[in-house]
Amino acid sequence: MGMIINWLDFVRGLLRTGFNGILVVSFLGALTAWLVRAKHVSPFGGVGRFARSVLDPLIAPVEARIIRAGGSARSAPWWALVFVFLAGVVVLFTLGVVRDILVGMYYASSRGPGGLVRLAVSWTFGILQLALLVRVVISWIGGSYSTIGRVATALTEWFLAPLRAVLPPFGNLDLSPLIAWFLIGLIQGMVMRVL
Repeated sequence: MGMIINWLDFVRGLLRTGFNGILVVSFLGALTAWLVRAKHVSPFGGVGRFARSVLDPLIAPVEARIIRAGGSARSAPWWALVFVFLAGVVVLFTLGVVRDILVGMYYASSRGPGGLVRLAVSWTFGILQLALLVRVVISWIGGSYSTIGRVATALTEWFLAPLRAVLPPFGNLDLSPLIAWFLIGLIQGMVMRVL
């Protein structure tokens, strides 16, 4: 198990280094494409031809979504850069989660059945907090009726609804997810101390 964890650490380090390089290159590409689109650089010179032939096809999928959402094509290179950044963060975060799961399983199994029970309880609270976070983020971007949004709602509504009934109204601001996040952490700490 130690060899797998070491290998995941090595891969994660390589990906982090590669991601940093890709991010720098993406920034330079976004800057170049933006300069050509904003007409700060001639679209008919060498840099402009490079931007149109190499960068624009890479930016085109993001640009289509930006235009459909009512945005400007001029801002598409920067949104593409944001997409590259977020994709890298998701990949590195996912590898970190896989590594942490493997480490947790290894240490829990070495402590016998009690360790496995503690691990299961910890994962349950972690899933609740993740569902809460997903629900909040999806509500901001309008995906509450997507499959992920429905799953997050099903996992969290049973404890958010009573909180909303008790909390005083704050206009359009719903503080129940924030209160629930802290309550989940508090309850998890108390349960883990008992186990």
